[in-house]
Amino acid sequence: MRRRGADPGREEPAELAALADGSLPPERRAALEAQIATSPELARRLDEQHRALTLVGDVTAHVAAPESLRTRVEAERRARQKPAVSRRIAFGGAAVAAAAVVCVAVAAVVLTSGSSAERLHTALGATSLSPGATGQATLTKTASGWRIALHATGLPRLENGRFYEGWLKNAAGVLVPIGTFNDGRNVTLWAGVSPKQFRTLTVTREKADGNQASSGEKVLVGTVGG
Repeated sequence: MRRRGADPGREEPAELAALADGSLPPERRAALEAQIATSPELARRLDEQHRALTLVGDVTAHVAAPESLRTRVEAERRARQKPAVSRRIAFGGAAVAAAAVVCVAVAAVVLTSGSSAERLHTALGATSLSPGATGQATLTKTASGWRIALHATGLPRLENGRFYEGWLKNAAGVLVPIGTFNDGRNVTLWAGVSPKQFRTLTVTREKADGNQASSGEKVLVGTVGG
C-alpha cells in the first residue's frame, strides 16, 4: 500500500508486480490503474514487470534438466522395491535437486541474456470510441514470431460474443490479425509479421458474427517504434 503523501511514481514494487501477474486484489487494482494512467514512471515500471514475467516464463518453458539429473530421477522412480519411507526420502531429495537446477538455470539465462532479445515499444492512444482508454505494448522477437505484451486501461470488459482484436497494419493498408481478448489489462498477442514493416498497431471492438474482417471500430491506436 502506498504511504500517505508518497509520490505515486514511488509505488511499492510488490504492488506493481501483483498487478502485472493478476494477483492484486480488485479493490486495490482500480486505484493503482488510475495512478498508472496519469504517471509515465509507473507505466514504465509496470511494463518492466510485464517484461520480467514474460522472460521468466519463456526461460522456464525451455529449460530442461541435465541428463545426469533426469537419469537419477528415473532411477528413483524405478526403485519401487525399497521401503516406503526410504523411497519417499530419496524421491523428495531428487525432486528438490531438480527444482534447484531449474531455478539456477532460469537465473543464469535471465542474467546472461540481458537485452539480447530484440524489442520494440509503442504507446497506444484513445479514439473517439474510447476517450478514456490508454495502453502500451512491448513487442519481443522470438523464434516463433513476435510476442506482444499489451497492457491497456479504460476499456470495459467485453464478453457474450463480443471481444477486442489486435491488428498490425503496413504502409499499404494491409491488416494482419494478432489475437483476441476480453480484458486489456494483461494480454499476450502474437504476430507472424514483422512490426518493422507493419508498424501501426490497433485494437478494435468485434463480435462473433462469422465475419473475419476488421469491424473498423478502433479503440486504441499506436505506431511501433524502437
